[in-house]
Amino acid sequence: MSRHLISLLVLFVVSATTNSAIAEKPNFLIFLVDDMGWVDPECYGSPFHETPNINRLAEQGMKFTDAYAACPVCSPTRASIVTGKYPATLNLTDFIPGHWRPWEKLVVPEMNRNLPLQEQTFAELLKPAGYVSGSFGKWHLGDAQHNPGQQGFDEFTVTGGRHFAPRFRTTPPEEIPAGTYLADYLTDKAEDFLERHQDEPFVLYLPHYAVHIPLEAKEELVAKYEQKPKTDPRRVNNPTYAAMVEHIDRSLGRIMNKLDELALSENTVLIFFSDNGGLYQRFDKQGEPVMVNLPLRDEKGSLYEGGIRVPLIVRWPGKVNAGTVCHTPVSSVDFVPTMLDLAGIDSPDVRFDGTSLVPLLTGEGPLDRDGIYWHYPHYHHTTPAGAVRAGDWKLIEYFDDGRTELYNLKTDLSETENLVERHPDKANQLLQQLRSWRTSINAKMPTPNPEYDPAKADQWKRRPRP
Repeated sequence: MSRHLISLLVLFVVSATTNSAIAEKPNFLIFLVDDMGWVDPECYGSPFHETPNINRLAEQGMKFTDAYAACPVCSPTRASIVTGKYPATLNLTDFIPGHWRPWEKLVVPEMNRNLPLQEQTFAELLKPAGYVSGSFGKWHLGDAQHNPGQQGFDEFTVTGGRHFAPRFRTTPPEEIPAGTYLADYLTDKAEDFLERHQDEPFVLYLPHYAVHIPLEAKEELVAKYEQKPKTDPRRVNNPTYAAMVEHIDRSLGRIMNKLDELALSENTVLIFFSDNGGLYQRFDKQGEPVMVNLPLRDEKGSLYEGGIRVPLIVRWPGKVNAGTVCHTPVSSVDFVPTMLDLAGIDSPDVRFDGTSLVPLLTGEGPLDRDGIYWHYPHYHHTTPAGAVRAGDWKLIEYFDDGRTELYNLKTDLSETENLVERHPDKANQLLQQLRSWRTSINAKMPTPNPEYDPAKADQWKRRPRP
């Protein structure tokens, strides 16, 4: 055998081994939208918004119909996304710093105002396997001493504020040209990260600030929706909000195209998700209506479906069958166990509340768990409450008066008929299951308020520092 042929064979073996190793370590990209409702994308039923790229992602991956945020507001869900743990486990159960109603019936429990640094994020858990990590966008998990950099991320930009005048919490401060739209800027950062790290395993977290209020979008896109016919009078059909949804869709399209351009799509698990349900109007009823979650009941800040059921699409070409739909209930606590499972990483010292979604993604079988839980002991668009979903059944327990509500989501998606009296055994079973879960994780409960004043109970304040 000639030396030239031997060299070619060696090169082939090395190349095959390298490609095999890369294949065993898929890349991960979490594309997170802020306050996007379950029905906002076209492929989830919106008759007004135009989301061709979200539609395309659903056609290329698996669309989940019963996906849930771990909390009806942002910070706790974000904590669950990066740790795989329930907000109650982390004692981070409201957005940071949270609202406060000093004269209501209940005093809400004190919670962590930062994600504890001892909690391991997916960036920290994936790092020993050679993953480089980046987070660009809304973090909302604590002060400047609790940035992504303190939680294992190699690169990060933390931003918030307004969509045309964002604030940055990065040293040195980042400067962007006047008039830059934040969603575009964050997409630029994500594309740059992909280009620089295309030859190594990566995990990219792109938590957008859109479509969160204030309602701000580019004028030409707003004008497009102002001229568009509004076919469903039950919906708000807000032109500015619709434009913001399309801005997010365009960002997703750019990310998908960049993955294609860099030949990364085949080995990248792309997760599209929202941190809670859609917002109809500010908690204090100030500002114009934004959207409605019909056929779901209620909105962000509530444990009804409108506050917690969100869009979720997962694409992994060649591994997840294109155009599939999954009706199994899943939660944001499931993302970290799923990523570790796909990366072949065992973390025996970490107890996750979530479970790997690999059996669903590959079609191998159902998930093994008794239910999905929520603990929201705060005032927002509702009073303090907890909830559990097990199968088609969902129970909500309100802490101010002890009342419970039971719904069968298979027959009553809009949660219009409380079945507690018709199915008392099922209601009691789920109530005991919910309470047992709270005890198992030492969930903090609200307490009676000695300063309760019905005349002032509806007044809002920012929570004081402990």
